[in-house]
Amino acid sequence: MLLLSVLLFCGPALAHEADQDTGTDPAIVIDRHIQHYVVEPSGAYLLTVDAAKTIVEQRAVQEHGQYYISYNKTLDEVVAIDAYTLKPDGRRVALRPDQIKDQQEAASTDAPMFQDTRLKIIVFPEVAAGDQLVVRYTVRRGTPLFPGHFEDLSSSPFYLNKNFVLVYDMPASMPLHADAVGFVPVPLSPRDVVPAGHRRYQWRYAGGGNQRLEADAVSYLDYGKRLAVSTFADYADFARAFRANTLPATGSAAVPSPAIAALARQLTAGLSDARARTLALSDWVRRNIRYVGVYIGPGGVVAHPAATVLDNRYGDCKDHAALLEAMLAAVGIGSTGALVNSGNAYQLPDTPTLGVFNHMITYVPSLDLYLDPTAESTMAGYLPAGILGKPALLLASGSFAMTPILQPERSRTTTWFDIGRDGRSRFKVSKTASGASAEPWRKTVRETRLAERDQFVRRMLQGLGQKGQGVFDAGKVDSPGKDGSDEYSLSVSGSSEHFLDLPGPSALATTYDVWGGLGEAVFTLGQEKERHQAFVCPAVDAEDETGFRLPKGVRVLALPKPTSLMHGGIHYQSSYARRGSAIVVKRRFTFRHGRATCTPDDYRAMQPALERIMRDLRSQVVVSGR
Repeated sequence: MLLLSVLLFCGPALAHEADQDTGTDPAIVIDRHIQHYVVEPSGAYLLTVDAAKTIVEQRAVQEHGQYYISYNKTLDEVVAIDAYTLKPDGRRVALRPDQIKDQQEAASTDAPMFQDTRLKIIVFPEVAAGDQLVVRYTVRRGTPLFPGHFEDLSSSPFYLNKNFVLVYDMPASMPLHADAVGFVPVPLSPRDVVPAGHRRYQWRYAGGGNQRLEADAVSYLDYGKRLAVSTFADYADFARAFRANTLPATGSAAVPSPAIAALARQLTAGLSDARARTLALSDWVRRNIRYVGVYIGPGGVVAHPAATVLDNRYGDCKDHAALLEAMLAAVGIGSTGALVNSGNAYQLPDTPTLGVFNHMITYVPSLDLYLDPTAESTMAGYLPAGILGKPALLLASGSFAMTPILQPERSRTTTWFDIGRDGRSRFKVSKTASGASAEPWRKTVRETRLAERDQFVRRMLQGLGQKGQGVFDAGKVDSPGKDGSDEYSLSVSGSSEHFLDLPGPSALATTYDVWGGLGEAVFTLGQEKERHQAFVCPAVDAEDETGFRLPKGVRVLALPKPTSLMHGGIHYQSSYARRGSAIVVKRRFTFRHGRATCTPDDYRAMQPALERIMRDLRSQVVVSGR
């Protein structure tokens, strides 16, 4: 998965070929990238990479004047590195030993799973536009992640690739299955030398134009050019191997110890309902077991025994799932780990590979309930948005299920402005988040220091083009579960300067987006002029009320017309009314699609409705004072 790491961290993803290439970065050219695995029957391998790229534009020197070799510090050994800068006149500038750095990969410290990696950073000397940067290195993996198996997932970054070849020399006893899109098989030539007892498989990247990655697009791996190879016959075979390899030699990481059983019974005392017991245990794990990076031991990807996780009070996602499974078992509730993607990948290659799975959650079959015990910001009973509508590989059965597409979630915001004759305003903003969105707000506020909350008000006003100050009322920020509430309310009050230009004619905006309000949801959904890629389109249920109390002598010259529309899954209503000296604007926007993602055709169909809503959101109230 080394090349996949380059894709994920070095630039935007690829896309289908289009009439106009809007994505390929001309700043560099990949002259060659030959990636060659020699795999042994144990699943161990030797990887050799021969790469060269030319710096075409000066702006690429800063970003591409170094090369990153990603390796697992427990399983891998970087056994050789040869690199140099080749000048246009043919002069070679050799790499000095001190120009190879070694450090922890920043992304692995926050990764849910499978990225316990370090980086060898090659800093090329004397780099300038026109130079070719050449590197050849070898990595030996002595202990496979899955004994007796091999798998890999590759794609290409957004540059012109002249010669991108992937080679796999496999033992004859280990046939390699492949799902290739945009990669073409390369037949053996008489010059190819294959190790004894091995069979060679090789593919060449087909190249072609690239579309830019659009906002909120699904992962490029869902639709783009990628090569998945694996010795696993199917995903059930993969699940068996994963479960066997992640459990310690004692047999099961999820066996409840006496301490786990006692704690589980204590936490569920008085709760007769199985769902209530399940939620109580999941909430305890997410609040009390600290997340740390993945543990990869001498045997590969391994989960700690649940008793060890409880004693340590930390672990990765596998450890959280193992502890929760053990606690559930202690109170008679069966569960299983489930592998999912926590990013924007919604499809899996036909060939089983670890590349798309990067997270483990828990599934309770008897309740048809999914839980993420690592999600500090997500109350049990809900899932983080990135896991909704995803295929889940259930480890106990090796079968697939689908995480929920929809879950209860609603946002309500009320904003009132009392405007003085000097144009200043006193304001109060009240926000209520319910369902899945309540706990993220509660956690964010709970972790914001008291001294910083009022500063937040000033930043909010600046975002609205206003100057002023105010007070942040955090409301009740206790953890959920004490009163069973999944609703959270907070408010901000204060004053702002130059809110309305008086005494002459002036216009009042009717939309003031505060912390993910209705307007932000609409503009996020409609932020692309056109789309060529499927994109994430979560459900929305938002309601805003904005009121203005006008000073005496100020007349309302014009109010916008109300809007009401229903189109597919979009429902929108707005109204504008006078109440004595006040103006009240009410809006409600809901969106339900039936899937977690939308297609370009879906987007074209919803665009007229979105444009009409955006016009309404930009409408103004015209007033005049004496």
